Amino acid sequence: MALKKKKAKKKVIKRKPAKKKIIKRRPVKKSAAKKRPAKKKQAKKAVVKSQAKPIGIVTHYFPHVQAAVIKLKAPLSVGDKIKIKGHTTDFTQIITSMQMDRVDIASAKPGQEIGLLVSSRVRQNDVVTKA
Repeated sequence: MALKKKKAKKKVIKRKPAKKKIIKRRPVKKSAAKKRPAKKKQAKKAVVKSQAKPIGIVTHYFPHVQAAVIKLKAPLSVGDKIKIKGHTTDFTQIITSMQMDRVDIASAKPGQEIGLLVSSRVRQNDVVTKA
């Protein structure tokens, strides 16, 4: 008779679960996070008062012809000196060419969208004022 070998049972080692580290968090002071100094608010109001009344807003720019589309809020005519100011834009120029529906015009009324030949790159939402 042949002797049968018994299969050895594998020992199962039970491990204890690792202890979770407790992180203590400091409470955030809500009043300190929301309060802002009053001096900054007063300075912003002073800057807004010193700006000129906007004539219009740039709605589009065509880089290949260097023309800007402007939605007017006040009348404008050829020969007027304007200032265009935005996030990265700040320059003044005299209006030399103004068009509406691809036709040259001498003046434009509020509410119209016109095309202006600009000397520098402009971006959407740049503000146009009289200089």
